[in-house]
Amino acid sequence: MKNILVTGGCGFIGSNFIRLALESLTDARIINLDKLTYAGNLANLDDLDADLDADLDESQRYKFVLGDICDSELLGKLFAEEQIDTVVHFAAESHVDRSIDGPSEFIQTNILGTFALLEAARKSWVVRDAGRGTRDAENQVEQFRFLHVSTDEVYGSLGDTGLFTETTPYDPRSPYSASKASSDHLVSSYYHTYGLPILMTNCSNNYGPYHFPEKLIPLVINNALNGKELPVYGDGKNVRDWLYVVDHCTAILKVLQKGRIGETYNVGGNSEKQNIEVVQTICDILDEKVEPLTAGQPRRSLIKFVKDRAGHDRRYAIDASKIKDELGWQPSVNFDDGIRMTIDWYLHNPAWIACVLDGSYQEYYQKMYGGR
Repeated sequence: MKNILVTGGCGFIGSNFIRLALESLTDARIINLDKLTYAGNLANLDDLDADLDADLDESQRYKFVLGDICDSELLGKLFAEEQIDTVVHFAAESHVDRSIDGPSEFIQTNILGTFALLEAARKSWVVRDAGRGTRDAENQVEQFRFLHVSTDEVYGSLGDTGLFTETTPYDPRSPYSASKASSDHLVSSYYHTYGLPILMTNCSNNYGPYHFPEKLIPLVINNALNGKELPVYGDGKNVRDWLYVVDHCTAILKVLQKGRIGETYNVGGNSEKQNIEVVQTICDILDEKVEPLTAGQPRRSLIKFVKDRAGHDRRYAIDASKIKDELGWQPSVNFDDGIRMTIDWYLHNPAWIACVLDGSYQEYYQKMYGGR
């Protein structure tokens, strides 16, 4: 890996991955392509820019490009000029609530954007191979990697028992998960049809630094700090498997370096929690760490059960034995430690929170939760 194109690198997981990749892959260049939608934030990499500016040689290893993955002309130019040999594809619309309210953006970005990226890779890598006198797929496999980052939500909903494996049939239940399932199938088809050297990961719920506050954990942290109601869907007993974002990024690196071409790897945190448990844990930790609410009320008193969202999957849980057995990866951060590190990060970065909670976020919040 010499020239890595990271799509959506200013988002939550993408920015954490870029930071880790620059540290771990010392000979690689990172080209970060991001459209900078509401969840893509240049401030997520401010500290990185400061570090790189201090070292001219290091600064040549990172480049930001403002652009859309649906822009085929831009993609073709990037692949040619930057000699891209590796793609790590994070760019996606990812919030279920937003997909229910407005699914068209999810179809455009997650399906058509992935298609445009696949086409750019296929055309670029075949042409470059032809220039060396071969178009053989095995030769391509030795040189290139296209890693598609997906979600466990494509598998649907579990009952009280069982785990998602890489062979679990797809059963998406929301426009978001349906669009990701579609993109997964596209990526797989380019391997089987064209020999494109793809890899795929399906991860459980991530949490950690730089998480946009529409998602459960950062939303609850922000609201609890400010004495606002903590909206919990339904009975709060929906179960998710929580994965610390840096653990997820190390798994992606491991798959890039050692994963078998054409294979899918499930990445989980081995940390199943009911949503209400997560909310209560955050409340209790904040009660320990910061000043109490007015009249000394515990933050649990802010919890408000609200109408369940449409198509709300009951339980997700990942079987990550394949990536452990084949590649030697397993999560290193348990939920108790990870949630404390996450809360500490938000407590120490109030300026970042204030920056992302702009007018558009307030409009979204009002629509979803009635201004609570």
